[in-house]
Amino acid sequence: MYIGFSEAETFLRNCEDAVIITHRNPDGDCIGAGFGLKDILAQIGIRSRVVCSDEFPKRYAFMTSAGAGEDFEPKTIIAVDIADVKLMGDYEKIYGDKVQLCIDHHISNKNYAEKTLLHGDATAACEIIYDLAKFMGIRMTKHCAMCLYTGIATDSGCFKYDCTTPRAHEIAAEMMRSYDINFSRINRYMFDVKSRGRLMLESRISDLMEEKLDGKLVIVAVTQAMMKEMGVSMEELEGFAPLTIQLEDTEVGILMREREDGVFKCSFRSAYDVNVSEICQTLGGGGHAKAAGCTVECSLEDAKKLLIETVERALA
Repeated sequence: MYIGFSEAETFLRNCEDAVIITHRNPDGDCIGAGFGLKDILAQIGIRSRVVCSDEFPKRYAFMTSAGAGEDFEPKTIIAVDIADVKLMGDYEKIYGDKVQLCIDHHISNKNYAEKTLLHGDATAACEIIYDLAKFMGIRMTKHCAMCLYTGIATDSGCFKYDCTTPRAHEIAAEMMRSYDINFSRINRYMFDVKSRGRLMLESRISDLMEEKLDGKLVIVAVTQAMMKEMGVSMEELEGFAPLTIQLEDTEVGILMREREDGVFKCSFRSAYDVNVSEICQTLGGGGHAKAAGCTVECSLEDAKKLLIETVERALA
């Protein structure tokens, strides 16, 4: 059932001992939304804990170092920035059919929760968390402001993606003006600081690019062997996908990352008008019109063949 801010406020003010689930392979938006919501709940006297099936990357330590929360038997299950229970990883079996509230901005949301606060036009889930806090009349902490700024900045590609709304700029300005967050340091860690292995991989990007469908599709595949050779991890490749649409004639770019279990995590980007969320939904995934994803469980060559055929049908 889809709800608005009023129903969400009533739910949150009356909940107890909440577990806040973030998606596997966590990024700045889900971490920011999870820890931002945790801070907001603390302001109204409700204890909560943020969980993820994967470890939170070290570069987000300024958000997570305060602690994910104490251990307790949960009475309330909340999901943030999760469009499909499949994205919960190991927590799908535990909480997949028990989510009472989902706060999300993905148009592909499966409406799996009892209540869903969905704003598909929001830049990030953190934008919704901010508006919810304002609606509830809650004064955010500086830590909460840093979390929400980070989520909006990362999901908007530092405010340059098509999904960036005027509201996103307004919220960022408010975080800077009223909470004196160190936005320049946040942006440096999110967008500029890279490991030597990541820089090596970026330098090889042109060699890794495979142009298909007369250059309209570019695929970049990064295998486990390549990651181990260069000493990079899966999370270090977050933000790598936009590089796949840098060539001038490219309409769709796909970054394939091989997980340790051999499954390929595929991140799609659209350079112009192709709706990659619709493409990914045909493969069991989803996301936004210009940025979406799915997973493919087969050999590298079979995965490429499947992706090329799927994109070709969409372009036709």
